[in-house]
Amino acid sequence: MNKISDFQVKDVVNVANGKKLGHIADLEINLNTGKIDAIIIPGAGKMLGFFARENDIVIPWRNIVKIGADVILVRHMDASELHEYTKEPYDQLK
Repeated sequence: MNKISDFQVKDVVNVANGKKLGHIADLEINLNTGKIDAIIIPGAGKMLGFFARENDIVIPWRNIVKIGADVILVRHMDASELHEYTKEPYDQLK
């Protein structure tokens, strides 16, 4: 059995670009099923869990690729990457 504290010390890394996203600060738990719906990583500039809640990174549980001894690999696309992904081919020539 694992505890939340076991997960909080692991680095969360995005497999899409190799970027370290941070550490798990919180979980979203479905009270009806008792299952974890998402992990939450504090956004940049957040102090002691206060302020800037909208900058948190919320990763659905289904996007966790692998939980290793020291790292949690996730699939995450932020807004700027989503914009790049959805550009039309002619936009990329500008």
